[in-house]
Amino acid sequence: MAAQGRKNVRGRTGVRFKARYDRAKDKAMIRNVTSEFIVYGKVNLIKKVSKQVQRETEKLITLAKRGDLHSRRLAAARLREGIVRKSDGKKALDILFDELAPRFKNRQGGYTRVLNLENRRGDNAPMALLTFVE
Repeated sequence: MAAQGRKNVRGRTGVRFKARYDRAKDKAMIRNVTSEFIVYGKVNLIKKVSKQVQRETEKLITLAKRGDLHSRRLAAARLREGIVRKSDGKKALDILFDELAPRFKNRQGGYTRVLNLENRRGDNAPMALLTFVE
């Protein structure tokens, strides 16, 4: 008697769910990497992910330049709290509003840059380095 459930998932019968990469996992990954980028100032990524993180970071810095309570709450909803700078214990939200917003006060956009690196060894994925300008 055959098992019920999804058939032909890697040749096994009865596999009900397959671990797939969906939109919720993508959003969580972007939030994590954006928070790390704000805390540490640079990050190595796949080129596709670096463009997504760059877009999100540009929006967050624009919010931080406004500096009011509403923009702080909107930014807090997009960042992770658990990622903390080891040297002084500052969170990503505090770094965004206390350091990055005054730093880019007179700049009208283009706060980050993507530098192309060599392809990753193993799967040959195109890599990039995401850094802040200035």
